[in-house]
Amino acid sequence: MWQAMRVRLTALRRRMRADDGMTTSEYAMGTIAACAFAAVLYKIVTSGTVSGALEAVIGKALDAQF
Repeated sequence: MWQAMRVRLTALRRRMRADDGMTTSEYAMGTIAACAFAAVLYKIVTSGTVSGALEAVIGKALDAQF
């Protein structure tokens, strides 16, 4: 039983060491994707329709009676 567990743990350690993390190109692609998502989100939030809706929600929240 202990031998089988040790074999499994050794195999798990080998698999974990096989992937040391992201490479520089993967970091670059992730950064580009995050920036593109941020740009699209910024355009959506600053559009007239969404901006008006946000202002209406904030205005209603500020005019609420407590």
